[in-house]
Amino acid sequence: METMGTLRRTNMCGDLSMNDVNKEVVLMGWVQKRRSLGGLIFADLRDITGLVQVVFDTDYNNDAFEKAESLRSEFVIAVKGEIRERQSKNLDMATGEIEVYIKELKILDSSETPPIYIKDNDDVSEQMRLKYRFLDLRKPSMQKNLLMRSKTSKIIRDFMYDNGFNEIETPFLTKPTPEGARDYLVPSRVNPGKFYALPQSPQLFKQLLMVSGMNRYYQIVRCFRDEDLRANRQPEFTQLDLEMSFVDVEDVIELNERLIQKIFKEVKNIDVSLPIKRMSYQVAMDKYGCDKPDLRFGYELNNISEIFKNSEFNAFKSTLDNGGIIKCVKIDGSAESFSKKGISKLEKFVKTYGAKGLAWFKFENGVLESPIAKFLSEYEINELMKSLNIKEGDIAFIVADKESVVNTSLGALRIEIAHDKNLIDENSFEMVWITDFPLFEYSEEEDRYVAKHHPFTAPVDKDLDKLESDPGSCRAKAYDIVINGDEIGGGSIRITNRDLQNRMFKALGFTQEEANEKFGFLLEAFKYGVPPHGGLAFGLDRLMMMLTNSDNIRDVIAFPKTQSASCLMTEAPAFTSDKQLKELGINVVE
Repeated sequence: METMGTLRRTNMCGDLSMNDVNKEVVLMGWVQKRRSLGGLIFADLRDITGLVQVVFDTDYNNDAFEKAESLRSEFVIAVKGEIRERQSKNLDMATGEIEVYIKELKILDSSETPPIYIKDNDDVSEQMRLKYRFLDLRKPSMQKNLLMRSKTSKIIRDFMYDNGFNEIETPFLTKPTPEGARDYLVPSRVNPGKFYALPQSPQLFKQLLMVSGMNRYYQIVRCFRDEDLRANRQPEFTQLDLEMSFVDVEDVIELNERLIQKIFKEVKNIDVSLPIKRMSYQVAMDKYGCDKPDLRFGYELNNISEIFKNSEFNAFKSTLDNGGIIKCVKIDGSAESFSKKGISKLEKFVKTYGAKGLAWFKFENGVLESPIAKFLSEYEINELMKSLNIKEGDIAFIVADKESVVNTSLGALRIEIAHDKNLIDENSFEMVWITDFPLFEYSEEEDRYVAKHHPFTAPVDKDLDKLESDPGSCRAKAYDIVINGDEIGGGSIRITNRDLQNRMFKALGFTQEEANEKFGFLLEAFKYGVPPHGGLAFGLDRLMMMLTNSDNIRDVIAFPKTQSASCLMTEAPAFTSDKQLKELGINVVE
């Protein structure tokens, strides 16, 4: 193999155009493919900007031609040559109007045959893509995603700097605190028996920075949660984290709307109209069954409990008698497209969300068809038709159960049907702020109230008196930004009064001793003058999924983990030596 010698790159492959004809250039990169036609050898040369065709011609430079005969895919080369207009143009290629006639070639490194193709849409398994991630990242689509992520991070940093924010790093080795998910723990060798935790977020530190008078903080930061992973979750993820002093809800929302507007304009050339619409948590749950509604299509949920309050149909009667609800989702004009087999499939779908069954009725040729019609009174059928404005060709699906099951199952069903019917415009972006969240939610598993967001979220002022007497009805000064059915960011105004923070801990079941043990450093800081403050954190990985039109979070992360939190490329996590375990005072139990 050769060295670059005196050759230094003058241009990037994808940047060349007709404006560069007759110019001498030095290019470096990887051979995408090579084609030999007698006295001519053509090769597509690739770097991070794209491809350009290079030509080795015996009549132009025989030495370069002879050396080029050994080229194969993924060889790394440096070439010097003259740009010419192509006789046979390739308009599907950004540089397809020109080619480079080579007068000097240096083969910097050879390559074995790659185990995966270096091209988009190669249909290779994700397992192979992750095992050979360094090759997968050579693909144009992957490089485009990471370049867009880099650009987005720069846009964010420029915006934050222009709006008076200071970029401040917070520790990765912190104290274990109960903030929701399970912590990743790091044993301390110099403090035997003690552990650090990797941060689930910089929440406490950014609040302390506000106590410190830093006024406006931000950080693009790695966070860690040791939890069971779903399809688009990672054990380590990236947030844009920010906090602001002397603000209330409106100040935080206004600033972040302008940030969203700037990102979408500069990255996607999409104009976001401000202000972004808002919806209360309760309205979102009532209409869409979840607190992150996808608003790109209709299919709102309808509460029809009132119609059946005196029903003789046992399935509905027992549900209402036990405090449950009955809801339905109506699909306009699509009845004929739902076969009994298809409806049976949807019933199995809602059962995965805890529903006991899925009732349905459709109105075709002036006749109401439903397996439960014979159990309903004429009044109930008429009220159903009137309240839902049932028209010819409509079909409706009904779930009766406790409220959480009804909302979750029907909320998922409306999305499933919208996907099946291709009703979702993948290129549209529907944004909404969800506000007025509950301060607490009841955990049946723990038999107590837990914080809906986190223990440092301020209650709505009007609800302060209910903190002990009726915690379930307390609302939070919290807000989430939802785009296309994904929660992209969330935040709140924080509790800044020591007494109120202690009341919050008490409502969550912490004794004073437990609160001091876990959060004593924060409570100590609250003795010394705390400004009103609040903030927000964006999930940068999820935002990039949206901006790149990807449905896989691993496609916007350079070196992601699998759903079992492992790295196929480095084979992490891995066993370590007995010596290191002994130094840490750790015994591994089978």
